[in-house]
Parts: sequence; C-alpha cells; structure tokens
Amino acid sequence: MSRTRLARRAHLLGAAAVAAATALSGCSFNGVESLPLPGGPDLGSNPRTVKIEFANVLDLVPQSAVKVNDVSVGKVEDIELAGGAPGKGGWHALVTVKVRGDVKLPDNAVAAIGQTSLLGEKFVQLAPPRNEAPIGRLGSGDLIPLNRTSRGTEIEEVLSAMSLLLNGGGLEQVSTISHELQAAMGGRESTIRSVLERVNTFAGTLDRNRAAITRALDSIDRLSGKLANERRTIQDTIDETGPAIAVLNRNRADLTKMLVALDKLSRTTTYVIDRSKADMLANLQDLDKILRNLNRAGSDLPKSLESLITFPFPATFENVIEGDYGNVRLTVDLDFESIARNLLGGTDLEGMLGSGRQMRGMLQVPNVTLPDSPLGVLPQTPGGTGGLPGQGVPGLPGGSTPTPAKTTSGTPNPERTGALAPGSGDGGLRTLLTGGLS
Repeated sequence: MSRTRLARRAHLLGAAAVAAATALSGCSFNGVESLPLPGGPDLGSNPRTVKIEFANVLDLVPQSAVKVNDVSVGKVEDIELAGGAPGKGGWHALVTVKVRGDVKLPDNAVAAIGQTSLLGEKFVQLAPPRNEAPIGRLGSGDLIPLNRTSRGTEIEEVLSAMSLLLNGGGLEQVSTISHELQAAMGGRESTIRSVLERVNTFAGTLDRNRAAITRALDSIDRLSGKLANERRTIQDTIDETGPAIAVLNRNRADLTKMLVALDKLSRTTTYVIDRSKADMLANLQDLDKILRNLNRAGSDLPKSLESLITFPFPATFENVIEGDYGNVRLTVDLDFESIARNLLGGTDLEGMLGSGRQMRGMLQVPNVTLPDSPLGVLPQTPGGTGGLPGQGVPGLPGGSTPTPAKTTSGTPNPERTGALAPGSGDGGLRTLLTGGLS
C-alpha cells in the first residue's frame, strides 16, 4: 500500500474519532448497564405497564422475565426505591414491568419473585388470587400492592440455617432429645400406643364436632361482649350484694332453724301422703265415677238447674201474670201425713211416719175458727130463723144479737162472728155478702 493511502486512512480515522468524541461529549453515558440489551420475550404491539410493590426484590435486575404459569409474557423495565421518609423506615421496592396486551389477569392478581433453579436467575411470577374470587381485569397503569406480593426462600438463607443447625446449633440437642425419648418409652410401647389411639379418637371427635365447637365459641364471644357492655350494672349488683349477704349472715341461725323445720315438715308431709295414698286413690276413683255420671247427664243437668231457680213453679210461670191481673190455680195438699212424709223422709224421724197419732200428739194444732153459715147466708138468730136486714141484727131497728160462730174447739170467737159494729149503717148488707165474716 502506498504512503498516500495510509495517510488518507489515518486522517479518516482521526476525523471519526473526533466526531465520536464530540458526540459523546454532548450526551450522558451511565455505563454499560444503561445500554439496551438484546433478546427477551415478544411484548406485541400493545403491551401493558404494571407497577408492583415488593418488600425485598433480592437480586432481581431489569430485563428479568415476567411469567404467567411458567410462560414468559413480559419483562422488568425498572426497579426503584419507594416508601417512607428517610430515617423513618417503611421503604420498599417499586418494580415496573411490561406484559403482553393479550394476557388475561384479574385486577386483584398476586405477584411473587421466583427462581428458575437452585442457582438460576430471578423472575416475577404473576397469578390470579388463590383465596378469593377474581375481580375485574388487570390494566395498564394498575398497581399490585405489598399485601398481594411475596418472595421465595433464598439458597443463602437455607445454607445459613443449616450451618446454624450443624455448628453448635440444635443438632446436638436433637440427639439428646431422641436419647431421652427412647429411655422414657422403653418397655411402655403398648401404653403409649393406647394413649396415641385415644388422642387420635379425641382429635377425630373434635374434628367431627368442630362446627358445634365453633358455634359454642361464637356464643361465648357474644356472651362476653354482653357482659362487657353490662360491666357497670354487674359491678353495681356486686356492690349492693354485700349488705344483703351481711343480713343473711346475721340471720343465719334463724335460717338454719327454718331449714330444719322445713325438713321436718317435708318428712311429715311425705309420711302423711304415703299413709293416705290408698284413700286418696279411692277418692279419686270415686270422683272419676261422679264426673263420668255428670258427663253422662249431659244437657239434663243445666235444664234441672234452670227449674231449680223458679222452684216450685215452672220456668213458664212468668206467663201467668199478664198486665195487671193473673190467673192462678193452686192445689194445696195440707194432709198432715203427706207433709210429714215430704219433710221428714230420709231423716232420723222417718220411722215415726207410720204412727200418725204420735206425730199429731207432738204438734199443737192451731185454733181455727170457721163460720157455720156459708157465704151469702145470714147468721141464725136465737129463734132459729135467718135474720133479714133490720130483723135480729144489732144496730138495726128490732134487731137482736146474732148467734156467735162455732169453732172447732167449741169456744166462741168474738172476732169471727156475724155481728156488726154498733153504729154501722151498712152492717146488714155486709153480713149478707160475707156470710157473717168480718
């Protein structure tokens, strides 16, 4: 190659270097990590941007994959720090991801940081919620908060826990515990097996009745709430119970005597009931017969009671009196033996009914005066003829004193005679109409 051509190429490279330096001096350059990386999943023509909050993103980096059901559907765009003010805590990571537009996720989706293998790279796993129903659809600009994000366990954490266990940790204690358990259970295998079977039965019973246990606990919770609400009332009741207890303490002797007396009364009552049980049963049986007969009487008993109210007249007695007059026809039996039989029948004097004379001798017969002459006939004069008005009647001219009326005892009764009062002008007419009755 000629020297001229070499000089020309040197000038071109120098100009390119100057141009590159000029371009770099006018733009900022943050290192290799600011350069876009090639590859990654296909996001399509209309990807969605979603922000996710994580308490710890571990070693997640931008351009990491975003997966749904282990299928890459997006990538991590940016990771930044967000949260509380400096010095006050509450910091968390805010991860911005882009996913394909045709990915169907609910608005309450969850996110987690997973790992492809034991030493593999990290990725963001998106999934529907497990313990609640899906709601809506995850759209561009939505945020998945901290309460719906989680992360997996790091291999470093597992190795650290294993190191703590092996190096003076709990492994030696586990050996001691195992040795002591073997010493305690040696020769007691059957007893321990029986205890385990009982524990299994007990646990199974609790499991079968967990609904009832839950209801009981809920009831206890409601009761506790009501007691808490009535705390003031309970406290006042307890405070006022003190004087009442003091009164009971002062009257303890009397209360003891009362209880002893009640015990004696109860024993006496039991004795009386036991002794009178047969009589009580007999009375109840007789009462059963009476009630059965009353039931058999049916409607006859009310009708008889209706007649008893108007005795000795029938229920239709009110029809006798119409207006200001009444039609009555009475038949009165005044025979002594009939009256005695009706009154004394069924009594201790019933045996004396056969001897009428004895009964008559026991009673004083009243003195009854009856007129000798019937109604409408003048009393007889001493001469044996009936007097006419003005003849043989006192108070009239030519009259004489009439004969006194006879009585059943033979003794004249001056009150039941046909004599007229002196000075009466109509004595003869009255005597004629009444037959000598005053």
